[in-house]
Amino acid sequence: MNITYIGGPTALIEWGGLRILTDPSLDPAGAVYQFGGYALKKTCASALRPEQLGRVDLVLLSHDHHKDNLDDTGRAFLPIAGRVITTPAAAERLGANATGLAEWQTVEVPAPGMRVLRITATPARHGPAGQDRGPVTGFILTPSNDEKAAVYISGDTVWYEGVAEVARRFPAIRTVILFMGAAQVDAVGPFHLTMTAEEAVEAARAFSAATIVPLHYEGWAHFRESRLFINGVFRNAGIENRLHWMELGKTITVE
Repeated sequence: MNITYIGGPTALIEWGGLRILTDPSLDPAGAVYQFGGYALKKTCASALRPEQLGRVDLVLLSHDHHKDNLDDTGRAFLPIAGRVITTPAAAERLGANATGLAEWQTVEVPAPGMRVLRITATPARHGPAGQDRGPVTGFILTPSNDEKAAVYISGDTVWYEGVAEVARRFPAIRTVILFMGAAQVDAVGPFHLTMTAEEAVEAARAFSAATIVPLHYEGWAHFRESRLFINGVFRNAGIENRLHWMELGKTITVE
């Protein structure tokens, strides 16, 4: 599996003959989006422009209602993709080629190099209980029912019982892509909306056999924990070696 880091929550996964894009955030650096009570500012340009992405068979969209996960250019790109898998609420708003999955619901997609790729929607809580900025979903990608080769993409979530349940249901999973950065906005006060480094360590312990690939921890002004900080927390926990960092615009191979 090859993963190209495009920026923010956006990565291009090439696996089994499929080209899969996560949360398309493709607007230029400096873009500012106003919401009720707060603003989101993009601080880093995407490594690839839409016309440089090539064929995209699937978009895995954790949610459609926050611009750092689906900005204007990303939204315009969706009709070009073969299929969009997202939450039921987002699919209803997006229409066309979007399919909504409820928690634990699955869909199978033909994949030339693995016969079929099963996509399972997983629980996600985008913030503290009672102030969740959802609905949001994560994804388990399972090739031809081989759970040891599965990949978990958390989406925007904190560590909570729902993510722990993912780990219990998929104990053999070997690759976990975690949205981190401890995102924080004024409208929610001091509470974080994505995983802190400490929570990511808890997730790493729960997915005990997995390589941890950080995503969505930089490129936007509302993140509170940097790569350096996250790395330090994992080092203090004695599991720094399990982190597999990506560099902007570069491709890594995960076996």
